[in-house]
Amino acid sequence: MPIKILRNFTKRMFNLFFKKKREVSLGFYGPPNAGKTSLANRICKDWTGEEIGKVSKVPHETRNIQFKEEVEIKYKEKTMKFKLVDTPGIATKIDYEDFMKVGKLKKKSAQKRAKEATQGVVESIKWLDDMSAVVVVVDATKNPYSQVNITIVGNLVSRNIPVLVVANKIDLKKADVKKVEAAFPDYEVVGISARYGKNMDEFYENVFKLAKKA
Repeated sequence: MPIKILRNFTKRMFNLFFKKKREVSLGFYGPPNAGKTSLANRICKDWTGEEIGKVSKVPHETRNIQFKEEVEIKYKEKTMKFKLVDTPGIATKIDYEDFMKVGKLKKKSAQKRAKEATQGVVESIKWLDDMSAVVVVVDATKNPYSQVNITIVGNLVSRNIPVLVVANKIDLKKADVKKVEAAFPDYEVVGISARYGKNMDEFYENVFKLAKKA
């Protein structure tokens, strides 16, 4: 076998091997309280037995990027390694008074939290440059045609990042997955309940498909 052909063959095999073994950076994006951290926790608990972060009903509980590396997920005898990146909720407006009402915080504490939440949004957008693929998590009980969702998808489209849309909270009566599907006609939409682990098999199936596009 000529040396040049042998080198090319070796290079192809090397690339093929490491392509299968590479770690996919999977980001979780969406508005506050959509269930990003709940979903990231569910995945981590399923495959590592640990959680990635704290969940709260108060908006912007996650104000810093938090991630877990080398999470091996298995689906139908296939295994892929992921770096799960949980991001602060994206918002077009953050008002400290909301924290005083919902979180029952004093003015100074509420202002600090609002500032941290704003910085978290900026960091979330910056981290898009490091994402192999993104799961956009939306609350299936709320109107999906929001400025926040448009902003998120717009940023993903501009960066040509593969997207999977998750309609979370299907355990609630007001959940409407079809409305979410109508709002995102160009993307695969999976309805789940991160809290109760409902429909996670379909979610993992679509995550594997998403990773192949990355």
